Amino acid sequence: MARLADYFVVVGYDFDKRASSESQGQILQRFPEKDWEDNPFPQGIELFCQPSGWQLLSERKPPTFFVAVLTDINSERHYCACFTFWESVGDLQTQKSQPREAAEDEDHGIVQPTQLFAPKSLVLVSRLDHTEVFRNCLSLMYTVHIDHLNVQLETLIGNLLTCIIPIAGGSQRTITLGAGDRQVIQTPVNDSLPVSGCSVALLFRQLGILNVLYLFCAALTEQKILFLSSSYQRLSDACRGILSILFPLKYSFTYVPILPGKLLEVLSSPTPFIIGVNSFFRSETQELLDVIIADLDGGTVTVPECVHVSLLPEPLLHQTKTVLSMVMDPELQYADYAFPPTLIQSSALKIQDKEIRAVFLWLFAQLFQGYRWCLHIIRIHPEPVIRFHKAAFLGQGALTEDDFLNKVLDGMAFAGFVSERGPPYRATDLFDDLMANDMERIKMEEGHPCKILRHIKELAEHLFKNENPYPSVAMHKIQKPTEGSHLRIHQKIFPFLDEVAVQFRIDHAASSQKSAPPVVKPEKKCLVLSGPPIAAMVDRNGSALANSARRLEVVRNCITYIFENKLLEAKKLLPAVLRALKSRVARQCLTQELNLHSQQNRAVLDDQQFDYIVRMMNCTLQDCSHMDEHGIAAALLPLVTVFCRKLGAGITQFAYSCVQEHSVWMNMQFWEAMFYSDVQNHIRALYIEENESCDQQDYGEQMPGGKSALEIAAVQRRLWPTLCKEKQLELVQKEESTVFSQAIHYANRMSYLLLPLDTSKNRLLNRSGLGDVESVSNSYVTNSIAGSMAESYDTESGFEDAEGSDVANTVVRFINRFVDKVCTESGVTNEHLKTLHTNIPDIVQMHIETLEAVHRESKRLPPIQKPKLLRPSLLVGEELVMDGLRVNLMSDGRDEATGGVSGGLALLPAEGAIFLTTYRLIFKGTPTDPLVGEQVVTRSFPIASLTKEKKISFHAQMEQYFGEGLQLRSCTFQLMKIAFDEEVSSDLVELFRKHLHKLRYPQQVQGTFAFTVGQSAKMLVEPKSKEKNQSLKTLSKNLMKNAKKTIGRQYVTRKKYTPPTWETRSGAQFATDEDDISISEEPDQSSLTLSSTIKSSDRQTMSNVVERACCRDYQRLGLGTLSNSLTRSKNEPFRISTVNRMYTVCRSYPGLLIVPQSIQDPTIQRISRCYRHNRFPVVCWRNSRTKAVLLRSAGLHGKGVAGFFKSPNAPTAGPSQTDSTSLEQEKYLQAIIKSMPSYSEATGRNTLSGFSSAQMSSSVSVIGHRARVISLSQPRATVKARKSPRGKWGSIRVSNRMSSYNPDIGTRLAGKDIPPPQANGGPSETHFLRQQRAYLYIIGDKSQLKGTKQDPFQQWEVVPIEVFDVRQVKNSFKKLMKACVPSSVSNESNMTFYRCLEDSEWLCLLHKVLQVSVLVVELLDSSSSVMVSLEEGWDITTQVVSLVQLLSDPYYRTMEGFRLLVEKEWLSFGHRFSHRGAQTLASQSSGFTPVFLQFLDCVHQIHLQFPMEFEFSQYYLKFLAYHYVSNRFRTFLLDCDCERIELGVMYEEKGERKNQTVYKSVWDYIDKLNKKTPIFFNYMFSPEDGEVLKPYSHISNLKLWDFYTYETLSEGPSYDWELVHGRYEQPDESDRQDTASQKSQRKIVWPCYDNRSKVEPDAITKLLQELQSLEVELGLVSEKWKDTWDKIKATQRTETKLESRHSLFSPLLLSSNLIHQRRTQGLYLQESVGSSINLLESENIATSTPSGSMASGRRSTSTLYSQFQTSESEHRSLEGVLYKKGAILKPWKPRWFVLDKTKHQLRYYESKIDKDCKGVIDLAEVESVNQGNPSMGAPKNIDEKAFFDLKTTKRFYNFCAPDSHNAQLWIDSIQSCLSDA
Repeated sequence: MARLADYFVVVGYDFDKRASSESQGQILQRFPEKDWEDNPFPQGIELFCQPSGWQLLSERKPPTFFVAVLTDINSERHYCACFTFWESVGDLQTQKSQPREAAEDEDHGIVQPTQLFAPKSLVLVSRLDHTEVFRNCLSLMYTVHIDHLNVQLETLIGNLLTCIIPIAGGSQRTITLGAGDRQVIQTPVNDSLPVSGCSVALLFRQLGILNVLYLFCAALTEQKILFLSSSYQRLSDACRGILSILFPLKYSFTYVPILPGKLLEVLSSPTPFIIGVNSFFRSETQELLDVIIADLDGGTVTVPECVHVSLLPEPLLHQTKTVLSMVMDPELQYADYAFPPTLIQSSALKIQDKEIRAVFLWLFAQLFQGYRWCLHIIRIHPEPVIRFHKAAFLGQGALTEDDFLNKVLDGMAFAGFVSERGPPYRATDLFDDLMANDMERIKMEEGHPCKILRHIKELAEHLFKNENPYPSVAMHKIQKPTEGSHLRIHQKIFPFLDEVAVQFRIDHAASSQKSAPPVVKPEKKCLVLSGPPIAAMVDRNGSALANSARRLEVVRNCITYIFENKLLEAKKLLPAVLRALKSRVARQCLTQELNLHSQQNRAVLDDQQFDYIVRMMNCTLQDCSHMDEHGIAAALLPLVTVFCRKLGAGITQFAYSCVQEHSVWMNMQFWEAMFYSDVQNHIRALYIEENESCDQQDYGEQMPGGKSALEIAAVQRRLWPTLCKEKQLELVQKEESTVFSQAIHYANRMSYLLLPLDTSKNRLLNRSGLGDVESVSNSYVTNSIAGSMAESYDTESGFEDAEGSDVANTVVRFINRFVDKVCTESGVTNEHLKTLHTNIPDIVQMHIETLEAVHRESKRLPPIQKPKLLRPSLLVGEELVMDGLRVNLMSDGRDEATGGVSGGLALLPAEGAIFLTTYRLIFKGTPTDPLVGEQVVTRSFPIASLTKEKKISFHAQMEQYFGEGLQLRSCTFQLMKIAFDEEVSSDLVELFRKHLHKLRYPQQVQGTFAFTVGQSAKMLVEPKSKEKNQSLKTLSKNLMKNAKKTIGRQYVTRKKYTPPTWETRSGAQFATDEDDISISEEPDQSSLTLSSTIKSSDRQTMSNVVERACCRDYQRLGLGTLSNSLTRSKNEPFRISTVNRMYTVCRSYPGLLIVPQSIQDPTIQRISRCYRHNRFPVVCWRNSRTKAVLLRSAGLHGKGVAGFFKSPNAPTAGPSQTDSTSLEQEKYLQAIIKSMPSYSEATGRNTLSGFSSAQMSSSVSVIGHRARVISLSQPRATVKARKSPRGKWGSIRVSNRMSSYNPDIGTRLAGKDIPPPQANGGPSETHFLRQQRAYLYIIGDKSQLKGTKQDPFQQWEVVPIEVFDVRQVKNSFKKLMKACVPSSVSNESNMTFYRCLEDSEWLCLLHKVLQVSVLVVELLDSSSSVMVSLEEGWDITTQVVSLVQLLSDPYYRTMEGFRLLVEKEWLSFGHRFSHRGAQTLASQSSGFTPVFLQFLDCVHQIHLQFPMEFEFSQYYLKFLAYHYVSNRFRTFLLDCDCERIELGVMYEEKGERKNQTVYKSVWDYIDKLNKKTPIFFNYMFSPEDGEVLKPYSHISNLKLWDFYTYETLSEGPSYDWELVHGRYEQPDESDRQDTASQKSQRKIVWPCYDNRSKVEPDAITKLLQELQSLEVELGLVSEKWKDTWDKIKATQRTETKLESRHSLFSPLLLSSNLIHQRRTQGLYLQESVGSSINLLESENIATSTPSGSMASGRRSTSTLYSQFQTSESEHRSLEGVLYKKGAILKPWKPRWFVLDKTKHQLRYYESKIDKDCKGVIDLAEVESVNQGNPSMGAPKNIDEKAFFDLKTTKRFYNFCAPDSHNAQLWIDSIQSCLSDA
């Protein structure tokens, strides 16, 4: 029984504290005036009566009512029902000034109305939540007051405060206040169930299902929740609704449904809360960054970005949404029915409220299913002490990784849930019944929404009956005020109540209650049933490692063999067992088997048995998390203290000393759970019969022949009141003794597993977060490692005692913390606790002394037999820096070579050594799996390619102890994860890292391997080698001396900005230099001599400069030569300038540059200042057909942009440096335009001004499937130019590809729209056929050219594009490496290979580069010159101009041409190889940026689409990609030619190149290899003259380069040819010797291990190898492969010509089987897809055109792509014209027939030149061929003997030959084929 209301309070406006219109509230009266003893008066009520503040209003508002909730210091909630009405301010002040007697006078009670009104509140304070009853009571009081009823208010208040009602029990009570009113109060049946009314249903209607679920999850995971509404009652209802759906959990944090405005600072508290605030304060809540705001009026929930709300686990979340939608909208499931049910309607609001609550009750039942099976009862008397085993609960439900449930179980609400519902003997409610009885039903109803809904409705009915036990009773009678009474002008002031009268009624009621007997309703207690246990879940490792009977059998057999001492059999099974132990079921099987053997007294093992058992234990523990959710570590804990081996007399080593390296032993929660489990078992043993076993391991399982611990506890709690005090005290003491003894036992156990065998190593400090995290090692000590491991430690330091004491103190502190916690929770007395603290140091010290003896004896064990270290092969000049360190190469994220999903043998992990040389980092070893075989595993990469090195730790299944590990990543797409062996000391590891870092980042570039290789050997053999290179050194010395002089003067003059100084100082020199240049269209080799006018000091410089790639290419292109003539033809547009021969103008440019003829050298010097790094525009290539030129430069400085592009012709007040430079730039570009032949022939304007960049890019692009370039309208172009081939598109990989090339620079690069394309993929006609076009296009960076305006009088146009910078390339490359070579296996769905590849955006960058390049190719091909002016001019600019030349000029697709292209554009024009490759210590911070690799990848993409256009193979590109970062050669070192000259590596002495063993240039090395082997040659090379390539650049057309993913573990990278060259020749010889034997010739090729290109060479390479072998056997001089190849090609061309001549004179072509039989043998290249291509025949067709052929001219290579399937001339035994009769009613028609004996076919074509076969007759189906007779419609004037018939199994054919001789020839040939078959 409880009071209905504890206090009645009148709160009014405080005029004394009034400030303007706002003041405070004050308590005018309260009843009773004294606090109740059991319920003190809550403070601060006046704030909650007016949460928005006490304010005066100008008009009277209707009365309001709401319920606020206050929480006291004891967490008790007080419900404050506030009834507020407004009174006139004048009346209140009058009442305050008059005495009480005057106030009661009627004449003074009525006053004139005023303008302002003040609020007054009537407040009821109660501990019960009866909102409607409070509303009725306060309304009745207001009615009595406002309507002047003849009832004393004191009577009403006194009756209200003395009303006593029951709290629960389902009873009803009728109350009356004495004003003719009557109310019926129904109490809930069970007070543990919340009373919600309609609040939950209203909350869902206001916010919706998903929003409420967000709030539900946020409340459970302890987030801050704020409700906003303009209605206070809605705020109260919403908060009540949230608490109702949280049942059976109780919210234990701050709960304020209505927060006053003056307390808004509470919202900034760090603790979780549920608070409601009026919408008036919305603006003050916007700055809350960690609060979830729910707007009830707007129906929205706002979750801040920094807040993560963990949602329900699937599929529970989806099921809950579905059921809630069925409850909220039952018509939804019938909405699509043709005949929906007519009686479907939503439930009433009160019923719907209970249905929604029932859904959440059903949800919690599934979330907490089986929770009682995870309860540990550790004390029964005097009060139950229960703990929850969280790890076991999550593990059995397979929910360990579920974030939501982890947070819920760690929350305070669940802790209260366990303490309240954990006791096994108590009163139960609906949730307990649901968990005990309905879980099977819930499981069966899963997936059946209708059944679930039926169950929900049943639960809802129980909830409704709990709140409304008598729903039909509604006998309320409450008098309400007259309508509109609050608007009366003359209203009476609420009177001052008589306190004495009210107190008298209260006292009278109190005295009567004391005399009445107390009503005590006994609480019904019973045993709480646990319900069904958690269902067995599927192993999370998947089906491959799931429960398999075969795997369990292997585990059992292996353990049996170990204990039966059949160690050879056990060794065979051990690798399979270690793999099987990945499965949880297999790990549980292991613990069960070991437990059985331990009970059979088999615990003492020999050394080998001990090793195997410990290895399996370690493997079992390594996959256990620190929580041990599956109980594996718990099951092994007693076993590790049982199994042991004898080391000597009285010295025994237990298994626990070898399994300490696991995180689970460091987890305090694990030890607590284990302790509570064992205590429960022993407590249970106190109360069961003696014959029942007390050794059960499962803490909650009902044991055979007995009851569970919870059931025993329930019985004991029921019997407890009946026991005498002596018996009770005895039971309490027994339980405490049990806990105390277990605490001592666990102190021993913890010391076993926390104290290392070598106490000098404090493992606990390192692994508990107190030490360096990276130094943690999760490895395992087995066998004699315990002894050998200690040898590497300094045991003679003299500080063993001190170190040991440190270990002891650490372990003692850890155990003390554990003992304090568990003993305090278990109710152990302080005396026992002090005893424990005293004993623990002694226990630890005693165990340390035992371990010292074990440690000493373990060192005497024989060492483990380790495999012999294999030494790697080294290059000439490569030297070992350190001897091999024994390591294990661990597997990484790549599935290959691990025996994983892709299959194969487990090559990794492998055991061997890591070798550090001056050039490479090499691992060489053998697989640790003994069943794999004797394969050698090699993995290496150049030290210069190392990008990242970090320390890591391992969970390994090895016998060795791994102290440290390293992860080494290379930019050659290689990764090494190595674990150092226990014999490798930490000092050696640090020395290894130091040497590695020193070699990776030398101080200077001279410290790289390319410079240091072979130096020591050379110094010993040739001490006078300095004189040999004297001329080279003199050249470098003279060059740099002159350069420094010039540079010094240049800087002085630049500082003063006086250009005339340049002209004055060097004008004469420039004049003579200019006369040394001669330009000619055709290069004249005889003119390559030095001018006599060049200074003698520069002659050697110039002679070497002429030999460089730039000058050679300029001569080839006809751009100019160095001549000895003193005159120059002024008709030539360009000249070779030597202005930069001393590298004074631009340090990163070559010495010779192509500039316009009319531009003088002093002008060039001034122009160069406007460009970044002085990289001014120079010509690098010229189109031989259109004479358009390609220029390259860096981007402009800001000054140049402003002065040049924005206003080039703007008038200025006076001359300035900037203006003159801008004009000279304009003249420079004008000179380039005038150099074009088409400029002088032009008759009209030619510009694209006004076009957007997107339109321009579309107008110059050609789009279509293998379409040729449609030329723009060119009146000045010659006829020859129009007819010449213009390019080709496509790829032979996809024949019917509809995707087309679209260089949409606007959409992809400039971000603009382009006009819609045509149906065939081409650009729109209006833009495509526009005739205006600029002579020069400048490709520039959009960000730099922002704001520029096009001058209408210029003949050039700027194309702004968006390009990526090097940072994007760097970041993209890092992500690409992690995608292709991941460091670990990831099971996340968003971390798959293709997702990571997409995230890297590497292919997007390739797409952009190719897109811009093809755009430039189109512009050049349409007679417009292009200047590429991007960034600094040495990264993206170099990529684009190189690709443009490669696509436009077939010469660059040869090996010689590609070398020249790289030397010219990348080396001479100053790509920063050293800086981008981070080759030295100075560039280490810049990181590796693979700009050149990106270019090679683009070439690879083009190579894939046009495989017949390149002389070099894909391997050639991979070779360059590997060695440009390897630093083996000097080619790609340094950043420009100037730096190479400074170091003397620019020019080598010619004599030095002969017979060199160490190659300094990668090109010389390639030439050498190319002479020996065709590895770099492309057999498909069949180019077309002048062919322009236009590749598809869409991402869908790009392929990932296999250079990034391919690996050969048998030999390592194949790019150092000497190391792997002889490896595959020896097996061939041995095979050849064994041909006479009966051995199988089959080969096993392992992916990822063998080099397939060598084990399975292509057909042509194989034939060349066999030919060379035959020549060696015959004693002939072996011919070079290239000569053999050229002879074969020449022979094929000759035979093709003869064949074509023969076909002109004979209507029938009969190839003899005896003549030219070798010709038809052909060479075939087997592609990876398995198709065979006759390359020689294709080449013959492409290179010879039969005279008299209908198709004039040379066929395009694009037609050859279709010849791969239809080229069959080599199979044509007989061919000619035959008339064939068609089907019924069809005439005779002549067809070209071909008899193919090879394919056993008779094919026919439309004509002789037709390549598409119209029909095939399979000779296998021919039954007969005979002479025939002419039929109707047969050809006339033909001999009858010329007819013959062919009968097949399907139809009858009629043929007619030209004459009888040919007919007989056909018959004989067909019969010959039939007889041969």
